[in-house]
Amino acid sequence: MNPRTIGVVLLIFVFGCVSAFLGAIVGGMTVYRYVRNEQPVAAQEIVTGIPPTPLAQSTPTIQNLNVEVADIESTITGAVEKVGPAVVTVVGVIQGQFTFFGPSPDQTISGSGVIVSPKGYIVTNNHVVEGANKLTVVLADGSQLSASIVGTDIYADLAVLKVTGPVPAAATFGNSDALKPGETVIAIGSPLGDFKNTVTVGVISATGRTIDTGKGYQIEDLIQTDAAINQGNSGGPLVNLAGEVVGINTLVVRGDQFSSSIAEGLGFSIPANTARAVAEQIVDKGFFSRPYMGIRWQPITPDIANVYGLPVEWGIYITDVTPESPADQSGLHQGDILTKIGDIKLDENSSYVNALFKYQAGQTILVEGVRNGKPFQVSVQLGETRS
Repeated sequence: MNPRTIGVVLLIFVFGCVSAFLGAIVGGMTVYRYVRNEQPVAAQEIVTGIPPTPLAQSTPTIQNLNVEVADIESTITGAVEKVGPAVVTVVGVIQGQFTFFGPSPDQTISGSGVIVSPKGYIVTNNHVVEGANKLTVVLADGSQLSASIVGTDIYADLAVLKVTGPVPAAATFGNSDALKPGETVIAIGSPLGDFKNTVTVGVISATGRTIDTGKGYQIEDLIQTDAAINQGNSGGPLVNLAGEVVGINTLVVRGDQFSSSIAEGLGFSIPANTARAVAEQIVDKGFFSRPYMGIRWQPITPDIANVYGLPVEWGIYITDVTPESPADQSGLHQGDILTKIGDIKLDENSSYVNALFKYQAGQTILVEGVRNGKPFQVSVQLGETRS
């Protein structure tokens, strides 16, 4: 190889090394700026002054996500600040009984509640105050007020208490019919009676749940949530992000008698629409007069209708009719499907129980449904049950 050829080869080699070195510097500067979460500067801008190619959408998406998380946290905090002062601890004393071995000691029970009126009305669970002859309400600031029972509804597990004197706040009810699975909710209460105004956060797991009480009746149309609910939370509010009470926490399921498995995150709340209807009537009358048809039933949803080949997607299937009840006297039978109660069509937004709550005992309503594949209508004069 002659000297001229060798010189050309060396020149090409040196040029390649310099180019590689400059490329590494430019790439390093770009990566460094990207890691610092700055707008990266493209190589052509450094070398030639040409404006950089816009960055891919990944960085703005991450920044927006951080803002949304912060918004959710501040929204939760705001909801708790709005409802928290209205949440109370309910403490009751059940008087001891005289037994063969002598008198038994008094028993202290506790639960939670929420003030729903500036006049001092408080909503809680019936099972929190059942049997108690002395009640005390502990406010969020630790002060105590004597309370009395205005009325109860054992079938919905609700009770209304009354305290005298000024109250710090009153919560408002939201529309529980509008709840959707996955929606964020907040439970506030006094677990174990000691940890006052404890806040837990979860989601709506499902709506329209039914729980057998083991006492010959079921609590219907419950809200299921995974927000932590423990003993002592009973009667406290389930709150949406708007700071509205959408449910009254009532029970938690850990498992069943037929299985050794232990479940977590199965809490249940009474819908706010039910709680509001019951509370308003108790305040007005001192008791809750529940409209009564005299049927046992199962809900129908599109999934159930598809599995069993039913002719409707929404409604209730009558499994039993009580003899001499209003349903029996109107001619309703086992196997009938009801799709409309009065003016209210049964669907995903209107359950049978909530539809029935729109009417009064003694009122005559038109009931529509399907019998043996054919539509029918009957008039039913609703009966009355008192808790």
